[in-house]
Order: sequence, then structure tokens, then C-alpha cells
Amino acid sequence: MIPPATRIAPFYAIGIGQTAYAMQARGESVVHMEFGQPSTGAPKAAIARAHQVLDADGLGYWESPDLKARISRHYATRYGVDIATGRIPLISGASGALVLTFTAMFKPGDTIAIARPGYPAYRNTLNALHLNVLELDCGPATGYKLTAAQVAALDPAPAGLLVASPANPTGTMLTRDELAELVDVCARRNILLISDEIYHGLTYGAPAHSALEITNDVIVVNSFSKYFSMAGWRLGWLVVPEAQAETFATFNGNLFLTPPSLAQHAALVAMDQTAELEGHIENYRRNRALMLERLPRMGISRIAPPDGAFYIYADIGHLTNDTLAFCEKLVRETGVAVAPGIDFDPLEGNRFVRFSFAVSTPEVDDALGRLERWLKA
Repeated sequence: MIPPATRIAPFYAIGIGQTAYAMQARGESVVHMEFGQPSTGAPKAAIARAHQVLDADGLGYWESPDLKARISRHYATRYGVDIATGRIPLISGASGALVLTFTAMFKPGDTIAIARPGYPAYRNTLNALHLNVLELDCGPATGYKLTAAQVAALDPAPAGLLVASPANPTGTMLTRDELAELVDVCARRNILLISDEIYHGLTYGAPAHSALEITNDVIVVNSFSKYFSMAGWRLGWLVVPEAQAETFATFNGNLFLTPPSLAQHAALVAMDQTAELEGHIENYRRNRALMLERLPRMGISRIAPPDGAFYIYADIGHLTNDTLAFCEKLVRETGVAVAPGIDFDPLEGNRFVRFSFAVSTPEVDDALGRLERWLKA
């Protein structure tokens, strides 16, 4: 008898997005703030390189040694750490990197601890792979951060801990000391630490710290989707301990072969387009400031500290106890699409919404105006 498929929860923001795109197809005006993706495209020079490659390369299975070397240099210049290229598997986006990590490093029935609220695909991917999910409450009481004290108190210790800084949906960041405390407690309790660093580069004060600054006994996930504005190119990477490099290479080759060749060519060029990419950050900075100024005027003031990424995660429990219905009504009546908190927090997310401000500043201004008028009405 074939066992039933593992049930995982829907990604509700996708449904909001489908409604928004259907409205757009009918000619209605929509502002997309529901998805965690830049509204900008890949850097111009990266796109130009892709056009060249399409005419000259057969685009077979391939893992670019030059791209891996460039990623290694990135860690040396930004974080001051030496990472051998053999420790850097290239993979089809951070989503593929998570599947690869969970499959290569854990067995069905193992328990992995994650923060709540957190990225829904963590929970759903773990469930799909028959791993147990232990969600740790990381609300206002902990500053929306996962703490070493929470991990130290777990009995029994989980097999793994997945942490993100900057985090999705909150944008909160761990200090170097806080990250070091997590590294220490995981080492003492034999917990494999996985550090999701896909929002590195997208910060508005102090820069984000990599777990690799503290230890080599960590698995780091990163991607070209966020800072490099290449979400649709589906390309990411991992940094793994030397002892696990061969295991990851074996699993990666069997599960995914290689990531898209065209994306690898473009990404190598994208990594040197600093001026263009930093221009996106300045746009996000303006958008963040605008939202932090105007949302409280509407009575939306209970906001997680958006230290990084491009999100505002707000408690609107004074307006509704069902933010999924709220978001569905909001997009139909105003054209403003935002994500319901239930995606990120199955227990308390009914009171929260997430706004993505990775759109243009005029779009943010327009969306805030529509929202304010709608709330007044």
C-alpha cells in the first residue's frame, strides 16, 4: 500500500497574489507587496552576459568553478573568512539548498527547531520530508529573535536548529554576540546549526554577521534572489563543513544535477555590479522610512524591528482577528496585495500582516494612500 502524501499547509500569500494578478489582467491597478522578491530585475551587465551566452553556449549540465571562486572571494572580503571552493555547492535557489540540507544531514523523524514567526517553507519543507518541526515562540518577548536560552532549555535537544538573520517576515537581526551564543549552545548540545543568510546585504544599520565568522561547523544558506535581484534565475549556494563536502556533492548531483547554467554565467557578472545593487538598497531604505512614518499614523504601530530584509511585520489585532480574510478583502477592494501572518505563524499569525517594500517608492506611497483611505472608510 502506498502511504498518503504528507500534508503541508498552503502558502496563502500565493493565493493573494493570484487574486492580484487576475485583477491586473482585467486592467485594474495593483500594488504587489505580498511576495518577498525585488521588483527590480537582474543587473544590466548580468542580463547582457546572458544574451551573449545564449548565442555561444550549449548550456549543458555545469557547475561554474569561476562562480564558486568568486563566492569564496566574497566571504574573504565581506566577512574576513577563508572558504575553500570545495565547500560551496551551487544549487537551484535557497529552496533547493534547504531540501538538499535536510535530506543530506537528517533522517526521517529527526526534530529541527525553527523560529515562529518564520518563513513558511521551512516548516512545510520539513514536514514534506518527514522531519519533525519544533517551533520556538519568537514574538515581542524576545524582540522577535531566537535566543540561546530558548535552545538551551529544550529537552531533548533537537537534531538541528535553523536560524535566519535578517529574518523573514520580521526583518530582525542577530548581533554577533547573539549569534555566537547560538553557535556555542548548539556545539555544546550537538545540534547542527543551519544559518539562512539570504537577506545579507539588505540592512539599514549595522551589517549582518555570518555564522562563518564564528565557526566552520555550520551550514550556511544563501541565494542570488534577494540582494542580487535574481529571484527568477533560481540560483543559490551553500557553505558546508569540510567533513560534509563530499556528502553534499553526492546528494546534490543525484537530486539536482546542477543549477541552471545560464543563471551561473549571469550571476558571476552580477556579483561585481555593486553600484547598481547598492542603489536598490537606497530605494528600500526610503521605502522603509516611509512606511515606518505613515503606518503608525493609521494606528498600525506594533511593528517588529525591520533591521534588514525588505519587510514590515505588523500586529493589526486591533483591526481584525482574521488577517487572511483581511488581506483578501484588502486586495479586492483596494488593489493592495499583502501577505497574511498565518503563513508565518500558525498560532498567532491571524493578528499579523507582512508588507514587502521591495517595490518602487511611488508604489509604496500609492499603496499607503489606498490603505489609509480604506481604513478610514
